[in-house]
Amino acid sequence: MLNREMDGQAAIVTGAARGFGLAISNQLVECGVRVIGWDQAPSPIAGDDRFLQVESVDVTNADAVKAACESAVATAGQIDILINNAGINGPQVAVEDYRLEDWQRVLAVDLTGVFLCTRAIVPHMKQAGYGRIVTIASQAGKEGIANISAYNAAKAGVIGFMKGLASELASFGITANCVTPTLAETDLMKEMSDEYIAGIKARTTMGRLCRVSEVADMAVWVASPACSYSTGVCFDVSGGRAQY
Repeated sequence: MLNREMDGQAAIVTGAARGFGLAISNQLVECGVRVIGWDQAPSPIAGDDRFLQVESVDVTNADAVKAACESAVATAGQIDILINNAGINGPQVAVEDYRLEDWQRVLAVDLTGVFLCTRAIVPHMKQAGYGRIVTIASQAGKEGIANISAYNAAKAGVIGFMKGLASELASFGITANCVTPTLAETDLMKEMSDEYIAGIKARTTMGRLCRVSEVADMAVWVASPACSYSTGVCFDVSGGRAQY
C-alpha cells in the first residue's frame, strides 16, 4: 500500500549515509520515493544511483542548509518529506565534567540542525499544501538518561519543537512528528561503554536493543500519506520501555 501512495514523492533525508538515515532512505526508495541524501560525510552513498541527489551538508550551517534546500527543490520540483535524522551523541560524563564546547556541539547538530533544515523546507511545503516532517528523536528526550545531559536536552528540545510545529502547520496540510527509539545497533554505539549498553537492555521490556530496520519501518509510515491524522506525536520504538 505505501508503495502506491508514496510513488513519485520526493524526500530529503539528513544523516543519510549510515545508520537510521541509510535504512530510512533505502525503504523510501523501495516505496518509489525520490530520495535526496544529505550528510556531512556522504562518501558511503556518493555515486549510489538509488539516490536522486547526494549532497555534503553541515546541518549546523544555515547558509549551507539553505543552498542545499534550494538545490533539492530545483532537482525534485517539490519536497514532500523531510526526515531530520542527522545527530551525534556527545560524551558520557557527569554534568560537572561536561565541557561547554561539547554541550554546544551536541545542541548545534541535534537541535539547531533540525530547526535549520525544517525552516528551509517549510515554505516549499506550505506552497504545495502538503508535507511530512519526521524527526528522529530518542527516548532520552522523554525520560532522561544519566551522564548524557546535552543529548537529553537536545532530544527533548526537538520533541517540543515538533509539537509546536504541528499546531503551526496543520492548516497547511503539513504534519510534524517524532520517532523516539531506544538505543539501536548503529555506529553511534561505538561511542558508548559496554556498561551503558547493558543498562539500556536491562531497562527495556523486550530485553534487547532496537533494530535499525524497526526504526526505518516506523519512520517511513509516519512519512507516508497513510499517517494522515497524527501530528505532534512521538511514535515510540522502544521495546516496551516507554509505556506512555
